[in-house]
Amino acid sequence: MLLAAFGRQHWWPADSAAEIIVGAILTQNTAWTNVERAIARLKQAGLISFARLRDIHEEELADCIRPAGTFRVKARRIQAFVNWLYTNYGGDLRAMFATDGSVLRRHLLAVPGIGPETTDAILLYAGGFPTFVVDAYTQRIGRRHFLIDPDSDYDETKGVFETAMRPDAKVYGEFHALLVALGKRHCGKVARCDGCPLQHLAHDAGR
Repeated sequence: MLLAAFGRQHWWPADSAAEIIVGAILTQNTAWTNVERAIARLKQAGLISFARLRDIHEEELADCIRPAGTFRVKARRIQAFVNWLYTNYGGDLRAMFATDGSVLRRHLLAVPGIGPETTDAILLYAGGFPTFVVDAYTQRIGRRHFLIDPDSDYDETKGVFETAMRPDAKVYGEFHALLVALGKRHCGKVARCDGCPLQHLAHDAGR
């Protein structure tokens, strides 16, 4: 239904795994349009490079990503990830992604500022691991359509969606992107149910 309504989303839009990872950190608590502006500034400065990101001064990086909001916090988080990558894998993403997925997920969650949603976005979109990404849209749509309990946490919601689908990174990525499209068009904080492709299914717009 969602695919027929919205078409393929071709998400995550990026030229490299490094760009996906940086974008996943920048998109925390901000609109994607602001992330795009920050990414463009990073590209112009030649900073979609872990070697450059490791060596640049935090204040300079923060100024570069200013459009993404909370830029000082995000600069620290980007450099925390980069330092972790160099400490554990010599800066080599291929070596990082050669690690067992469950082990790597646990290790990424221990990096300061890298929470479950960012971790799963990195694993799914940059690493091709079959792990489902849960965001605010996923939680809201799940609650309103009685797929999850109102107080379900991240891992509980993740488990519901992963149980319902075969473990396939492409399927997970496309479905997550379609849920984001649904959330933006219809299932925001205030529901806009008219024309929603899921309107005919049981739901409670007030949940």
